[in-house]
Amino acid sequence: MSAHSEMLLPASERSNSLVAVAPAIRWTDQQEEDRVARRGAGGLFGVPILLKDNIETADMPTTAGSLALVDNAPGRDAPLVTRLRDAGAVILGKANLSEWANIRSSQSISGWSAIGGQTRNPYDPERTPCGSSSGSAVAVAIGLAPAAIGTETDGSITCPASVNGVVGFKPTVGLVSRTHIVPIAHSQDTAGPITTTVEDAAMVLTVIAGSDPLDPATAEADARKVDYRAALDADSLRGARIGVMRFLVPNYSAETQAVFEASLQAMRDAGAELVEITEAPEDYRAIGGWELTVLLTELKHDLNAYLATTDPAQVKTRTLADVIAFNAAEPRETVLFGQDLFERAEATGGLTDPAYVEARDRSFRAAGPEGIDRMMAEHGVIALTAPTTSRAWTNDPDDDDRSQGSASRLAAVAGYPHLTVPMGFDRGMPVGISFMAGKWDDAKVLSLGYAFEQRTRARRAPVRP
Repeated sequence: MSAHSEMLLPASERSNSLVAVAPAIRWTDQQEEDRVARRGAGGLFGVPILLKDNIETADMPTTAGSLALVDNAPGRDAPLVTRLRDAGAVILGKANLSEWANIRSSQSISGWSAIGGQTRNPYDPERTPCGSSSGSAVAVAIGLAPAAIGTETDGSITCPASVNGVVGFKPTVGLVSRTHIVPIAHSQDTAGPITTTVEDAAMVLTVIAGSDPLDPATAEADARKVDYRAALDADSLRGARIGVMRFLVPNYSAETQAVFEASLQAMRDAGAELVEITEAPEDYRAIGGWELTVLLTELKHDLNAYLATTDPAQVKTRTLADVIAFNAAEPRETVLFGQDLFERAEATGGLTDPAYVEARDRSFRAAGPEGIDRMMAEHGVIALTAPTTSRAWTNDPDDDDRSQGSASRLAAVAGYPHLTVPMGFDRGMPVGISFMAGKWDDAKVLSLGYAFEQRTRARRAPVRP
């Protein structure tokens, strides 16, 4: 992994990004000799990594930010954690997140959980860290670790990475196991790396990718995965036809649009051929409604299935209905917002409900085959690009400086890879550029983002106050 030279910030400046630190690890002289010997060999030996606190580890509780799971410690590692440990990575601790990964309430505050409090954006603590992988992105941005693992259902890796000035990669759904991760929805959930460089993200992905017999979605992963670091090519933009999703760009501020235009010119200067895509996919505006039906239906099914695997002595809430009752009786949970999405999820009819089946079919087709796939085919491009999201908005719900746009939905609903790379600043706040393509195009997306990163080197770490 590339050198990690950013100094750790004092505890008062750490933006409330961590909720747990792993038990002390005794690092022997022999292990240090092994680490030095293996440095640069492409592995993660001795590399410290943080995990979003919805990913299970054998040595720490896994809470998803909720007091209902405060004692959830079944003593098992998620398969992706096993892969990290087998590669020699050192699991430092758990990062704060938006409670229940932002699915509890339509008024959820990104980066807030009853367990960890409010994670702060290190570029401006009055502005959102986005979410739900808030702590993972902030911890990497301020140098607590060179890499963290986040999870995404729609925007939960790419948005916090973008607004905190780091790299975030959402892999193809099915490339990385979801076993022993507190779920939202199996159609869209995936874990992925958050780092300061694309190279580091590629190295972490190479380790965590792979098939898991307990997660049927990963059946093809072993056959599809490659050495993602080895596949990086700093010259990959040369001759590449890339589609610019112009139908998204007017949603952003003038400052972000200007940074994006400069980024496009940097790609042209690197030899890319940019193709304007002015029309959104036919059903683009309808995808969000279908998606919500899918997420709420799968949330009830998937969370109930997850809770059934926990220890009843540790987790008294055995179903989503139990969690709703717990929250209603626990004032610390609802002090800032309620649980309307949980309540709507509890009222859903299950995976055989015709409304769910139709919503999943229509949303996937609109985002995937009729969305990303069709745009790429009709315009003869190998990838798509747009600004990832707006500059971080304020945490004040009454402030007019709101989120202005997002590029995450198509790739999220389709289950396709999506990379965000820092491209510059809007009023002093980081903004990222997105690269996405078709299913299993993870290596290509990473390589294009790497070439952009190497040419622009736009990231600037937050400055100490």
